[in-house]
Amino acid sequence: MCAALLGGLGACGKDPDEGTNGVGKLSAEQIHRKTTAAAGGARSVRLKGNLISGGHTYTLDMRLTAEGGTGTVRTEGADFSLLRVGEHLYLRAGAAFWEHEAGDAKGGGSAKTAAGKLDKKYVKVPPKDPSYPRLSLFTDKKTLLDGLLGLDGEVVGAGRGESGGVRTVRVAGDKGAGARIDVSLEGEPYPLKLRRAGDAGTVALSSWNAALDLKEPGLDETVDYGDRLLPQT
Repeated sequence: MCAALLGGLGACGKDPDEGTNGVGKLSAEQIHRKTTAAAGGARSVRLKGNLISGGHTYTLDMRLTAEGGTGTVRTEGADFSLLRVGEHLYLRAGAAFWEHEAGDAKGGGSAKTAAGKLDKKYVKVPPKDPSYPRLSLFTDKKTLLDGLLGLDGEVVGAGRGESGGVRTVRVAGDKGAGARIDVSLEGEPYPLKLRRAGDAGTVALSSWNAALDLKEPGLDETVDYGDRLLPQT
């Protein structure tokens, strides 16, 4: 009877949004606003993937809260870990990383001598050091999410998908030619995956609101050169 009245069996099909959080029924602009609001209100998140910026590729695996973050960064063969608790930022890396940094440092003799002692230690990054704002960016939940989730131009729907087994609805900027975000159709409408415009990287977002207890390293694990990252002559 349904087929006869509505002109085809397709009209009796299952609602694709049945059992979801309902955001799939909203406009693309509304979906984007809801997912950015959900992300901004979350206590914590894990970001994992690749970002291309300024000709450099960064591979990230960071866990972030409003108070700081912790995780690893890889770029151009260099691997290091970051830990930020409030304004206190620490960098941890192997001897090879510090030897490379020492080669670029002023007064390289002292810095190179110290490099071996810094292996796997937490080295405190002074706020006045030029590297501080660049490194702390990787631990800044608000700044990273604002930058990643912003969509330029007209935001349009980009179909449905899935991320980690969770159904998603997709929105994209620049009338579909820009960055694309997969928004969860289950539970809170958190962004679960981001593909940046121009093949500039893909990032998975997970562990929303997971517990993350950030603690500063012990004194026996820490090296602090005061107002400098590395010693200078």
